Amino acid sequence: MSIWIDLARVATGLNLLLLALLASVWVRNYRRVRSKHTLGMVVFAALLFAENGFALYFYQLDPVLSVWFGTKVPDPAWQAMLLFHVLETLAIGFLAWVTLD
Repeated sequence: MSIWIDLARVATGLNLLLLALLASVWVRNYRRVRSKHTLGMVVFAALLFAENGFALYFYQLDPVLSVWFGTKVPDPAWQAMLLFHVLETLAIGFLAWVTLD
């Protein structure tokens, strides 16, 4: 199995943790303020959480695709997918830093 899939799993898992943290803050703020902007952030976090949850499921648990991802996907494709996951992690991390500051 390629190291690229392991790194992608780590980045996706980190995205899920950061999004759960952000969503909890934004839900609490929405309950207090009732702002459309805050509601938009909650919906954004929920949709991005679903996308990362599906990715992690397919990378790790799906009986067909997890094997395919682990054995048939060439390294350049994994490197590209990993780059997207890492960029997403950096963006969510920055958003978390701004939100929690």
